[in-house]
Amino acid sequence: MASNQADLIRLLEAELDLIEGGGYGLPSGHPDQERPMFYRSLACINHWLIEGRADECNEDCVLMQWVPEQHKQEAMPCHFIPLNQAGATVRSFEGNQARLEEAVKIWLRKKIDELKLQAGST
Repeated sequence: MASNQADLIRLLEAELDLIEGGGYGLPSGHPDQERPMFYRSLACINHWLIEGRADECNEDCVLMQWVPEQHKQEAMPCHFIPLNQAGATVRSFEGNQARLEEAVKIWLRKKIDELKLQAGST
């Protein structure tokens, strides 16, 4: 488990780096096309798939552990992960990219810290 936990920490850190580096900015040549949070990111199980051939999200996705049970069958279940104590989600922030990215960065930092703390106590 320690190896998997370490891998998960590195993956979440890479996702945080991606957001902080502007990786979810508007695509060049498509200024009206937003990139959904987590979709085709390093944390997404569909990351390496060819456009238009997305697998359904399932328990193989590392983000599913934070998705509430009632949303696990949604098209993009990671968009229903509670990001804060108020229960805001990626979906609830859609349309406000700056607030969305800030909320996800805070959530990622918190999860990374929690995982590191757990790893240190095992």
